[in-house]
Amino acid sequence: MSRLAQTHGLTDVQTEILSTVRDFVDKEIIPVATELEHRDEYPQDIVDGLKELGLFGLMIPEEYGGLGESLLTYALCVEEIARGWMSVSGIINTHFIVAYMLKQHGTQEQRDHFLPRMAAGDIRGAFSMSEPALGSDVSAISSKAVRDGDDYVLNGQKMWLTNGGTSSLVAVLVKSDEGHPEGTAAHKSMTTFLVEKEPGFGEVRPGLTIPGKIDKMGYKGVDTTELIMDGLRIPADRVLGGATGRGFYQMMDGVEVGRVNVAARGCGVAQRAFELGVRYAQQRHTFGKQIAQHQAIQFKLAEMATKVEAAHAMMVNAARKKDSGERNDLEAGMAKYLASEYCKEVVEDAFRIHGGYGFSKEYEIERLYREAPMLLIGEGTAEIQKMIIGRRLLEEYRFQG
Repeated sequence: MSRLAQTHGLTDVQTEILSTVRDFVDKEIIPVATELEHRDEYPQDIVDGLKELGLFGLMIPEEYGGLGESLLTYALCVEEIARGWMSVSGIINTHFIVAYMLKQHGTQEQRDHFLPRMAAGDIRGAFSMSEPALGSDVSAISSKAVRDGDDYVLNGQKMWLTNGGTSSLVAVLVKSDEGHPEGTAAHKSMTTFLVEKEPGFGEVRPGLTIPGKIDKMGYKGVDTTELIMDGLRIPADRVLGGATGRGFYQMMDGVEVGRVNVAARGCGVAQRAFELGVRYAQQRHTFGKQIAQHQAIQFKLAEMATKVEAAHAMMVNAARKKDSGERNDLEAGMAKYLASEYCKEVVEDAFRIHGGYGFSKEYEIERLYREAPMLLIGEGTAEIQKMIIGRRLLEEYRFQG
C-alpha cells in the first residue's frame, strides 16, 4: 500500500472493498491498459470483472440489489481504478451519475424498473447534457421535447456522451415548453428524459442515432459519441421524476457528485504518475549515480508527492460533505479544480523525469500525458469551477456594510 493518499477513519467494510479493488487494478488493469489504450479497444474483460465485483451497484441502495455504499467509498474506488486506467473509471462514472439521479429524483416506478438491473450491471447508464454549440453554457440548449398525446417527441443533437454506444439507458436533458410560458428562465424549462436504447452504433431505436465514436487524443477505449434525435418518441412516464421543468436541477445534482468523481480520477492518475516517476528516478543513472540522488529530481518528487496528498485530502473532504447531507458544491468545485490541475502538473513532472523515454509509447507515462488534459475540462472547466467557487464564497462571506 502506498504511503501517500491514505484515508483515515474508514470502516472495515470500506477497507476490504478498497483492498479488493486495488488488487483487481494491479492484476487485471495495469498490465493490459496501455496495450488496449493504444488500440482504442473497449476493455470488455475488465468491465465484466467490475460487474462481478458489484461495482456497478456500489452506491445503489441494498433494497435494489446494490451495495448501498457512500460517495466516499465510491470516490476512493474510482481513485484506485483511475490509477490503473482512467478510461475505465469513466465507464463507471456516467453509469453512477444516472443511477444517482434515479435514486434521488426518480419516481418509485422508475427506481423499481431501472435500479435493480443497473446494480447488476445489466443496464449501463450514460447522461447527455452538452451540445455541439453549447460548451459550458447549459442555458443555450436547443434540443427540444414537444408533447404529443401520451408521448413526447424529441429533436436535436447532443455531444460528448461517454458510454454513448455501450449504454442502454441515457438521461437526456432537453428544453420542454409545456407549462413553461415564453419568458420563463431557461433553467426552469428543461426536462430530463430517460431514454432506453439498444447498445451499439447507427439507429439504436426509431428516431435515435449514435453515429460512431469520436476520435480523441486520449481517454481511449471508452466510447465517446454524439446522439442525434429526429422524431424520437418517449412516453411521458419516462420524464425523470414525473414532472417537466426540473431537469436542470436534476442534472446539476448529478454533475456535482460527478465532480467528486473527476477529482478522484485526477488523484488516481496523479498517484500513478508519481509511482512511475519515483521508480524511474531510481532506475536511471546519470553522472555516475541515480537521477533520484540529484537535488533537482528530489525537489520534483517532493512537489509531486505534496500535490498528490493535497488533492486526495480535498477530494475526501468533498465526498464526506456530500455524504453528511450538506451542500458540497463549494468543496466539490475546489476538489475538482485542484485535483485536475495538480494531476496535469504531476504527470508533466513525471514525464520530464523520464526524459526522452517519456515520449515513447513503450512507456506508460506517455499514455498518462495524453489522458490528464481531459480532466481539465470534464464535468466543467477550471474557469467554471472558479466561477462556482467565487459565487459560493461571496454567499458565505457576504459583507454586511
